[in-house]
Amino acid sequence: MQATAYTYDSDTRSGSVLLDDGTPVPFDAAAFDAGGLRLLRPGQRVRIETTGEGDARRITLVTLQTL
Repeated sequence: MQATAYTYDSDTRSGSVLLDDGTPVPFDAAAFDAGGLRLLRPGQRVRIETTGEGDARRITLVTLQTL
């Protein structure tokens, strides 16, 4: 699934993304670390993997979107 980086805190390595419908979804350090990224800037397109649905949706991976 694709999303856009919305917030990122380099101290905690956590933040949030916006889904294409505008829904914000938070991610934690484990999801950020799983993608092997060093930095994330707001506005970057990212690929995410999630688990769960609705309010229980959780991001398990954040990585840069590549074509």
